[in-house]
Amino acid sequence: AARDGKFLSSHLLGDFRKSPRLYQKKMNGEIEPTESAALAVGRAVPTLVLEGRSKFDEEFMVSDGPVNPKTGEPFGKLTKAYKEWAAAQTKDVVSGSDFAFMSKLRESVWAHPVARELLDDGIAEQTVRTHYCDEPCQIRMDWFRADYDGRPVICDLKTCETLDYFEGDARRFGYPQQMAFYREVLRTASEGEVVADCYLIAVEKREPMRCGVWKLTDGILETCALENERAIAELRKCRRENVWPTRTEDLRILDV
Repeated sequence: AARDGKFLSSHLLGDFRKSPRLYQKKMNGEIEPTESAALAVGRAVPTLVLEGRSKFDEEFMVSDGPVNPKTGEPFGKLTKAYKEWAAAQTKDVVSGSDFAFMSKLRESVWAHPVARELLDDGIAEQTVRTHYCDEPCQIRMDWFRADYDGRPVICDLKTCETLDYFEGDARRFGYPQQMAFYREVLRTASEGEVVADCYLIAVEKREPMRCGVWKLTDGILETCALENERAIAELRKCRRENVWPTRTEDLRILDV
C-alpha cells in the first residue's frame, strides 16, 4: 500500500524531504521502480538475520540457477536462460554466495551481546497503519519488542561498509528521521500508550563484519519528529498548490 502511494511511508517522506519533485515523479509513475539482485538480497537479509532459516526458506530459495551445458557453470543472471528460469520460480532466488554472505551477517549480529538481548524476544516485520498529522501513514518495523527493561522497543537492521562512519551515514540517509516516524506513527496508533525506545543495529558488509548497536536519544527523536511534521505539512501544501520544487532552485556558493 505504501508503494502505490495510498499510505505515506518513511521512505516516501524521505524522498519528499530530499526533493518534492522526486516525490511527485514517483507518485505519478514517472520513475519506474527498479528490481535487482542487490534489492532482493536486501529484502532477504532481515528475514534470515531476524527470523531465522525456517522463515527464510518459506520466502526464498537458495540456488545459482540453471547450468549451461556447454560450460558446466550456471548461466549468468543477465542471460535469457537465467531470467526465464527465475521468472518461473515461486520464491525469490538468492544465490549460494549471497546466502553465505547473509549467514555471516546473521552470525555477527547474534554474536553481539546487546543485539542478542534486543532480539531475544519480539516480532519481526510488523506493519502499523494510522492517520498521523492528518495523513494516512504506514510503518513496517524490522523488529518490535513490547517490553525491554520496562520499555517497548523498535529495532531497525542496517548494513554498512564500515561502523567507523556509521553515525555520519545514519545522518546522511535519514535514519533518525525514519525511526522518529516509526515511533510517532506507533504512538498515534496506540493513542499515546506506546512510546518506544529506538535502536539501530548495524552490521558491516565486509570483513570483519563487525556489528554495532546505537540507541537514539529522546532528544534526537523529538527533533526529527518535528522535522517530519513540518515536511508532512509542506507535502500537503504542495498537493494543494500543485507546486513541487526540486530544492535546488536557489543560487549556491562554492568557496573551496
